[in-house]
Amino acid sequence: QVQLVESGGGLVQPGGSLRLSCAASGRYFSINYMGWYRQVPGKQRELVAEISKGGVINYVDSVKGRFTISRDNAENTVYLQMNSLKPEDTAVYYCNAAVGTYRGSYAYTDEYWGQGTQVTVSS
Repeated sequence: QVQLVESGGGLVQPGGSLRLSCAASGRYFSINYMGWYRQVPGKQRELVAEISKGGVINYVDSVKGRFTISRDNAENTVYLQMNSLKPEDTAVYYCNAAVGTYRGSYAYTDEYWGQGTQVTVSS
């Protein structure tokens, strides 16, 4: 069983900053990609940023230059530093990870999600 626990959401004024954290726990042998998605009501969940175990990073165009994703492999934690926040960044942000686990003699890579944390950008 793998759990992803997020923290750091909240209400911030336009132009402000927030830092999201997501820590993985449970029984696994590796964590490959870790990332952040966001979703607003009535829209599909979209990828915001992702980072591989080796540090390869992708961002959605709308956050480039404002958001920074990082990870601590020793602590199995991924962070999202969000600066210059805009009202359109308002969403529920979800942590996502591709995690390797053993079931019997076989290794599997499964996708896990956190419970989501609300980010609201408003004056």
